Amino acid sequence: MQATTQKIEAISASLLLRKVFYCVAALGALSLCLTIAGYFLGHTISLGGHTEDTSVQEIVIGNDILQIPANMIRFDRQRRNGIAERVDLYLHWPEMQGYSPEFKDDFNGAGSEKKLLFLTFETRQGSQDMSGRYGPVYLPLTEGPGVAGPADLTIQRFRSDSGFVNEELLVAPDHGAKRPFVARCLDEQSSRDNLASCQSDIFVGGDLQLTYRFPREMLEDWQILDRQIAEFARGHIKSAE
Repeated sequence: MQATTQKIEAISASLLLRKVFYCVAALGALSLCLTIAGYFLGHTISLGGHTEDTSVQEIVIGNDILQIPANMIRFDRQRRNGIAERVDLYLHWPEMQGYSPEFKDDFNGAGSEKKLLFLTFETRQGSQDMSGRYGPVYLPLTEGPGVAGPADLTIQRFRSDSGFVNEELLVAPDHGAKRPFVARCLDEQSSRDNLASCQSDIFVGGDLQLTYRFPREMLEDWQILDRQIAEFARGHIKSAE
C-alpha cells in the first residue's frame, strides 16, 4: 500500500514538474518572439503611426488619380494603391513635405511652433467651394463688416445663432480675384491649444474637393499658403486616362 502511494506521488510530482517545464518553455519562447519582433519592428513602433516610406501611392477617387508619397498620408490604412472615398494627408510647412525624422517633434505635436497642414481629398460635397459659399452662405451669418486682421485680411464674427461656435470668418480683400481667399477659424483664445484651427477648401482636379486645415498663426502668410496648396494639388493629381 505504501509502495503504491509512493508511486502515485512520484507520478504526480513528475506530471507537475512536466507542466512547470512546459510553462517555463512557453514563456521563454514568447519572450524570444517578443525580442525578435522588437528588434525588427521597434523602429516602426517608435514612429507612432508615421512612415518614412516615400514610395508613391496611386489613389483613385472618382475620376481623378492622386499620386501621393506614403509619408504624406496620415493613416496607415490609406497607404494603399487603388480606389478610395478619400485620403487624408499631413504636410510640414513651408516645405510641403511628408514625415521625416528631421520633423519628428512637429509631427508629434511637440515642436516649439505649429508647422503642420492637414489635407483631405474627397469628391466634391456641394456646388461651391468655400470662396463661392462666402456670399450666399457665410456672409448672412456674420455680425457686420468686420475688423482688420493679419496681412490685410478682414475678420468677420459669426452671429451667436449661426451655429459656428467660437468661430470667425477671415476674408481677403476683393481685388477681382477669381477665387478670393476665405477661411473659417476658431477665435484666438480657442486656437491656442489647437494644432490646426483654421479651415478652407478649394475645388481641384475633375471632381475633387481639397479641404485643408492650418494653424491660425499662418494667417500672416495666407497668400503663400494659398498658392502652395493650389500648386500641391496640381502637382499630385494625374488626369484620368
